[in-house]
Amino acid sequence: MRTDPIDKWVRGLVADTVVADTRSPLLFWESDFPVPGYGLPTTDVRMDLLVPTTSPPPTGFDFHEPHGPVSETYDLVLGDSRLPRAAWRRDDRALRDRIVLTWRPGTIDWWEEDEPVASHPRDPYKRVETLASSRHVVVSADGTTLADSRSPVLLFETTLPTRFYLPESDLDLDRLVPSAARSHCPYKGRADRYWSVRDRPDLPDIAWSYTEPYPAVAAIAGRVAFYNELLDITVDGRRQVRAGSPFTSRDHRPGAG
Repeated sequence: MRTDPIDKWVRGLVADTVVADTRSPLLFWESDFPVPGYGLPTTDVRMDLLVPTTSPPPTGFDFHEPHGPVSETYDLVLGDSRLPRAAWRRDDRALRDRIVLTWRPGTIDWWEEDEPVASHPRDPYKRVETLASSRHVVVSADGTTLADSRSPVLLFETTLPTRFYLPESDLDLDRLVPSAARSHCPYKGRADRYWSVRDRPDLPDIAWSYTEPYPAVAAIAGRVAFYNELLDITVDGRRQVRAGSPFTSRDHRPGAG
């Protein structure tokens, strides 16, 4: 496990109740998990609201569950409300005397300084940049063209393949069908539209769009990107190598389960 102290004011709230409030969070990265978590000092967490859980862990992979051994798991109890498996003590010396609280959507609202953050803490070693381009980008699935554009916006995000955000008018919407998947990215915002490939149950939720992205990536607003990991992308006539990433696994993509 890798850890890094970070100089941020971090708070977690349930409705109007502050359940965590710290100015000394510890970021940690599990060896086999791509995004960081926060280890919070027990003195900065409402430990009186935590009771040992009787709920069994879910079967299979769960993004918002612990990704290593734990010594104790807790429910968060507020009056008549109970959030199961909302906190845990990670069984690792690096997080001694610290508590990890869940970032599962719909449970705890998280703030870094005075800005809301969702899904997981922001990684200080990750950078996101957008650039307008005139490259010729073609997206296809086994020879069937899904999009053809000469005005992409390229999004560069540390550790992930370059994403090509294309005007919706450059998509073949007869070959795509809207899906119910939704997701949130701490760096880009809420992806509120997804598409699957029509008549291809093996290619669900492979394109997405941010209607109102965060200001830092405003250039992608309303544009559509595809998973490079799952489709064939040709740029200026050269087919791109399919790069692997955590999103290669269906468990790590929106709509799984």
